[in-house]
Amino acid sequence: MSLKKHSGSLELGECTRNPGYRDVDGDGSAAETIGDHPGEKRDSTSVKLDSEAAEEYTQLRPYAGMPKEVLLLYSSQARYRVPREILFWLTVACTLALVALTIAVIALSPRCLSWWQSSPVYQIYPRSFKDSDGDGVGDLKGIQEQLDHFQYLNIKSVWISPFYRSPMKDFGYDVEDFRAIDPLFGTMQDFEDLLAEMHNKGLKLIMDFIPNHTSDRHRWFNLSRLRDPHYEDYYVWTDCNATTPRPNNWVSVFGNSSWTYDEVRGQCYLHQFLKEQPDLNFRNPHVRQEMIDIIHFWLGKGVDGFRMDAVKHILEAAHLRDEPQVDPNKPPELVTSEWDLHHDYTTSQLGLHDLLREWRAEMDIYSREPGRYRFMVTESYDYHEVDKTMMYYSTPLVKESDFPFNFYLLDLPQNTSGLWVQHLVHLWMANMPKGQWANWVVGNHDKPRIASSSGHTYIRVINMLLLTLPGTPTTYYGEEIGMENINVTDSQIQDPRSPMQWSDDMNAGFNNKTNITWLPVHPDYRTVNVEVENSFSMVQFGRNIWPELACIIPL
Repeated sequence: MSLKKHSGSLELGECTRNPGYRDVDGDGSAAETIGDHPGEKRDSTSVKLDSEAAEEYTQLRPYAGMPKEVLLLYSSQARYRVPREILFWLTVACTLALVALTIAVIALSPRCLSWWQSSPVYQIYPRSFKDSDGDGVGDLKGIQEQLDHFQYLNIKSVWISPFYRSPMKDFGYDVEDFRAIDPLFGTMQDFEDLLAEMHNKGLKLIMDFIPNHTSDRHRWFNLSRLRDPHYEDYYVWTDCNATTPRPNNWVSVFGNSSWTYDEVRGQCYLHQFLKEQPDLNFRNPHVRQEMIDIIHFWLGKGVDGFRMDAVKHILEAAHLRDEPQVDPNKPPELVTSEWDLHHDYTTSQLGLHDLLREWRAEMDIYSREPGRYRFMVTESYDYHEVDKTMMYYSTPLVKESDFPFNFYLLDLPQNTSGLWVQHLVHLWMANMPKGQWANWVVGNHDKPRIASSSGHTYIRVINMLLLTLPGTPTTYYGEEIGMENINVTDSQIQDPRSPMQWSDDMNAGFNNKTNITWLPVHPDYRTVNVEVENSFSMVQFGRNIWPELACIIPL
């Protein structure tokens, strides 16, 4: 780089040497160190400097326009290289730390709650919820008319008890056709309209699925009685004596022998419930496929989940041996109650969970669409054998039910002390597999209502307990307003399925067209009904607290 002085100015040539530059490591000038090369271009673009600047121009340190050779010379020195490398590796470390932190937060944070976790489940007994046509029996159109009630309560999950075609020997749990709606409740079009309207309002519909048995009027049973080659083994048949039809000592849930002689076939068939409810033979692969097809039928229509009924009874031991008596000294002829036997051969048999997992896998096929997860809950009254109940939960390796119903709070009326409540809660939470979801039930169609079993004093506190425990609460229609059982016979048998009390109008608003109800309306309907309770009490409490508690995670 060269300097040329012309009439009071200094010209700085490009790509020439700076004779004023002094190397800090040596005594010579840059010109001496680098030297001029003959023929080097000097007449390039120049920068004009005034004379004073020219006199002061002495370069002692590196500057932005230094040649490449000088830049490399200084950049390799420790005082420049070390800070640069420290900043570089510090930037790399911070970037990796941020990436690792992001991954850790995503991995350790609880997953987003599914719809069955973020709302209570509300059970509807369709006969008693709302009658739309004046025949005295609730129906699907009546449910559709009252969907705003669930939105008011901030409830998103609705479980409807059976509405399949049925002779109603067991109020719909004896199914005559799994693919048809009983005319008592409406038509298939009524169901599809109800489901569509529920989805429009952001509600989910859970159906009852009843796999253990059918009605004795089901087409399969009639063909099995006639020994049709395809249907001959659809049910559990065995040889027996027509005069004493008791192949073994098995006892029905409703009492007396589990076997009934059929004159058409000349054999006995098994029924763990009513004799009008013959048990299906799930060791027959055709039966298993029939049930899978039925699951596909309803999921294809858009149903959001199933409550699997009486699952522990689905399989029984093939050897048909006598079950051991609870009291070995009791005469065998006096063994007539389910409590008289240890049910080693008729409940929770090997292969049961494989069957349920197979159904879960079929449901997962329909769960792939975002926001359309299909829910599965199992019903099994295992009483003190809580470990059996916990086996219905999924495992890290294979999915089964999202949770089995927790019926232990149904024992609350036995003792109202805080220690008893703590015991019942701990019984579930301490035995629940790690990472699973809790649930709580205090009433259903099989058990007395809270107000009748525990008294009005405890209605609010039990409902608060139900709603504040971690997990999904399941409530029964009418519990939100404190309904009671009714006396339905001269012997004062109590029933928890009386018509829903909507208002103080005729028939409590259940049937506004005729003065007919399939069960009597409770006499207190003028003071205990939805219209009254909407302004205060448990309805207001429930609608305000349920959304706030939706995110409580089981510990």
